[in-house]
Amino acid sequence: MLSTTAELVAEARESGTGVAAFNVITLEHAEAVATAAERTGLPAILQISHNAVRYHGGVAPLAAAVAALAADSTARLSLHLDHVEDVALLHRTADCGASSVMFDASRLPDDENIAATRAATDWAHARGLFVEAEIGEIGGKGSAHTPGVRTDPAQAAAFAAATGVDALAVAVGSSHAMLSRTARIDLGLIARLRDAVPVPLVLHGSSGIPHAALRDAVGHGMTKINIGTLLNIAFTGAIRTVLGENPAQVDPRRYLAPAREATATAVAECLRAVAGGEAHRKAEAAVEEAHRVKESTVTE
Repeated sequence: MLSTTAELVAEARESGTGVAAFNVITLEHAEAVATAAERTGLPAILQISHNAVRYHGGVAPLAAAVAALAADSTARLSLHLDHVEDVALLHRTADCGASSVMFDASRLPDDENIAATRAATDWAHARGLFVEAEIGEIGGKGSAHTPGVRTDPAQAAAFAAATGVDALAVAVGSSHAMLSRTARIDLGLIARLRDAVPVPLVLHGSSGIPHAALRDAVGHGMTKINIGTLLNIAFTGAIRTVLGENPAQVDPRRYLAPAREATATAVAECLRAVAGGEAHRKAEAAVEEAHRVKESTVTE
């Protein structure tokens, strides 16, 4: 079912768990996320990045497909536009079925980032949309997810207050597009940011973080966990295997189906890690009970 990002994030924060958000590039990516969410009984956020929009030459076709998929799913799924860098795409958010947007002005100097993000937030809030942003460049240190950069809690709190955003992406040791899970995150800093910043915290670049560390990050105060590259690794790896074993294969369904399944498996593992032990046990127990009731009804 199509939920809103605001609902999923608020519920995760209130319960002290996390909600995983996955960047999707193809329909198969989105199908894998929906399948994993249904299998685990856990909610998920489907994200379309500005880079994915550039790749497809527009946001409408993929967004329409993802929104339809979410609406038909038994899992709770929301649609989010990620790293939106221009106002034109920002203004497409509601039209394409998304309930939230990450407006990214982090390439700008801090004062310009604040002004642009404040304007984007005012526009989005007037239309009932949830807004995420990132503090970005401070003192010439680079964007919030440049390796080695860390977010200062006091500056993060000031940025959140000045912009009025609903969630804030912070730098605690992760970086985008990591191919190995070797990132070391600063749990103490996460806790200080949690205490200083009044809105939910977002962890970008989570593909490079081991599952145990993701659980710890959520336990120390992270709420929304963004994952992208990990899906691509699973997806592409399965395609390589199939085509390596069957080099004459030309039907894309023969390699996209295994790729979708491999991605669903990877997504399910992430969902369990981010949700935490007790929430995951309750969700899977509910799914198992629903299946048991359905099977008993069929056999009676």
